[in-house]
Amino acid sequence: MDSYDVVVVGAGPAGLAAARTASECGKRVAMIDDNPAPGGQIWRGEKLAVPPVKVICGARVVTGGPGRLTLETYDASFDIGYSALVLATGAREIFLPFRGWTLPHVAGAGGLQALVKSGLPIAGKRVVVAGSGPLLLAVAAYLKKRGAIVPLVAEQADRASVMRFGLSLPMSKMLQAIRLGIGIRYAMGCWPVATEAGSVTLSRGGRVKCDYLACGFGLVPNRELLTLFGGTSERIFEAGEVTGIGGLELSVVEGEIAGYRAAGNEEAARRLSAVRERHQKFADALNRAFALRSELKALPTEETLVCRCEDVPLGRIRQATSWREAKLHTRCGMGPCQGRVCGPAVEFLLGWKSESVRPPLFPARIETFTKATLVTMEGRPGK
Repeated sequence: MDSYDVVVVGAGPAGLAAARTASECGKRVAMIDDNPAPGGQIWRGEKLAVPPVKVICGARVVTGGPGRLTLETYDASFDIGYSALVLATGAREIFLPFRGWTLPHVAGAGGLQALVKSGLPIAGKRVVVAGSGPLLLAVAAYLKKRGAIVPLVAEQADRASVMRFGLSLPMSKMLQAIRLGIGIRYAMGCWPVATEAGSVTLSRGGRVKCDYLACGFGLVPNRELLTLFGGTSERIFEAGEVTGIGGLELSVVEGEIAGYRAAGNEEAARRLSAVRERHQKFADALNRAFALRSELKALPTEETLVCRCEDVPLGRIRQATSWREAKLHTRCGMGPCQGRVCGPAVEFLLGWKSESVRPPLFPARIETFTKATLVTMEGRPGK
């Protein structure tokens, strides 16, 4: 088993920053990501200055124990050891159920952007972008640049909240938002009510024709690995959007801080605390402005599927009294996504939070999980 002073899980902006600062402190560093190349969603497909560290891409963390992670790639599995661990596992889109949201032409806003970056032809296609948050405008501008026709961006936050947030931005960010929005209709206080092949019906503005509906209601941190390890500690650190949604600048500075701390350079980490606090204020304003409105809870009917993996409708989930009971009685959250899609939706709709995380964190080959279990048992006293 190869071992490193610092292992960073996640090669997005926060992970790259953490790997760089830990490496600069003279530590032997490995960086793991499940994508084919570093960059995460924000820098996917771009040419990057990757730190001089061991980069392991196309690998997922299946499980782990003290000082050890079990990884799986498409054709192999292996363990990697660490003295310090930085979790920069980022965030994923929030999907809220409404009539037609499981149809093939509906994709996450960031998900559709990733598909286009990976080669999906989009030129000439009509794409309605809907949901909440600044990501919508960035996705719309990117798709338009690649030849898509974007008739509308539907933002669920009301005009007053969005305008207050916009006026609070630094001039550089305000100009960036204006440039992104040139030529794009941006409707505030507007959200998808239902969709069918070829169109989407909005809460105001009626029916709009589209080939794709790119829909995302903000982001939720990927905290499963952190929860599995019991939270942060003297050996485990977190950075970026796994700590909360706050934007690129906050993710980078948190990555730098986590890298320094993992390397034992607390003084360098403390010097960045004021920068982090400044970016955190922006994050707080962003989250207030784009908070999800209560009207969205009325979008799904009792027959609307909430758990797509196990085909569980809202009506069956409502018969339970907790997330655990819903899982036991309906298998909601027990499919391949392990509640990553339906979990945030159920939390928003019913207020139930997932109570535990168990390995494997992702679907894994039996031999991978068996090997990890045997290694764990062999490490116990008396075994």
